[in-house]
Amino acid sequence: PELNRLQDELLQSNPSLLVLSAQGRQAQAALASAQASLWPSLNLNTSATRSANQLAAVQGTSYMLSAPLTWEVDLWGRLDALAQSALANLEASRDDWAAGRRAAQSTLVQTYIALRTAERQRDALVRAEQAYERSLALTQARWQAGVAASTDVAQAQTQWQSARAQRIEVDIQRAQMEHAIAALLGRPPAHFELPPLTNGKLSTWPVTPPDLPANIPANLLDQRPDLQAAKRRFEAANAQIGVAEAAFFPTVNFNLSAGYRSREIGNWVSASNQFWTVGPGLALNLLDFGQRSANRAQALALRDLALANYRQLVLKAYQDVEDQLVASLQLQLQEQAQDLAWQSARRNLELTQAQYLAGTVSYLNVVVAQTSALNAERAWLDVQSRRWLTINMLMAGGLRF
Repeated sequence: PELNRLQDELLQSNPSLLVLSAQGRQAQAALASAQASLWPSLNLNTSATRSANQLAAVQGTSYMLSAPLTWEVDLWGRLDALAQSALANLEASRDDWAAGRRAAQSTLVQTYIALRTAERQRDALVRAEQAYERSLALTQARWQAGVAASTDVAQAQTQWQSARAQRIEVDIQRAQMEHAIAALLGRPPAHFELPPLTNGKLSTWPVTPPDLPANIPANLLDQRPDLQAAKRRFEAANAQIGVAEAAFFPTVNFNLSAGYRSREIGNWVSASNQFWTVGPGLALNLLDFGQRSANRAQALALRDLALANYRQLVLKAYQDVEDQLVASLQLQLQEQAQDLAWQSARRNLELTQAQYLAGTVSYLNVVVAQTSALNAERAWLDVQSRRWLTINMLMAGGLRF
């Protein structure tokens, strides 16, 4: 429940998602602008012009009010290609937001798991620290009774302080993970606090990771928004080739203008001063010193670049899925083996402590057994955490259970 609450807050205030959302609105506006260019544009112009002719000794002021209408006839598909490119870029920006959302959610899960794992590591170290403190008290009592050497007391003291130092290091890691979660939520770390789980809840967290299916269909990669975004950018770059090629053909415009023109402002707007013009226009660039050819070559290179990026992302996606699948399956076996190792280490510690009390082994054996038991438990917790992280990466890549 706590992680679900954090995920909801993440979608509302994550800084990266806010940036991607703004970029999406920018792409939406660019598409609207490209689509508007397909239609005629109507303006309203007014002017007052003072002119003089010294030879004819004529001078005066003319007033004009006109409403010109201009429409570029898209014979060669230039405007349509611009609209297609803008639409592809808009869809790519939406996929970018979806990919950014998955990445942010995945990072939050990863950080949250690391934080809770640090709490479980701390719980193990606190229990070890308490046990080492009791061992230290017992060893001091045996030393005072003359049945233990002073080196046993020094070793017990070292073991206890070492556990304390490890606990402090884990506390630092937990605090840093908490700060990272605050940054993901767009909140100042100093004003954010995530309550730790109690010992009872720690014992039941995390739940058992789900078992992976035997086969995963390859078309799951189609659900990855980063691949869809790369595909849309290829489509946008391909449409830009049409824009560059259309520049080699003449531009055809249809122009219509109507209004009033007069030398006297008093009867400026009257039937006698009306005028109108209508007719097509054609413009052809005859000499540009290779600029259009260079633009076309650049568009082709950008299309090839987008295609290469898309292929690279697809291969990387396959590799990521294969890596996480192998890691998840092997970590499941490793967790089982590490659990058995921890159980064996605990039994060995119990036997070694009994032997030390009976005087058959030195305290060094107890120290070694304690270290082995603690390391085995922490390694088991680490493997559990890594299993969840691999599941998290697979789900971020589109896998659902």
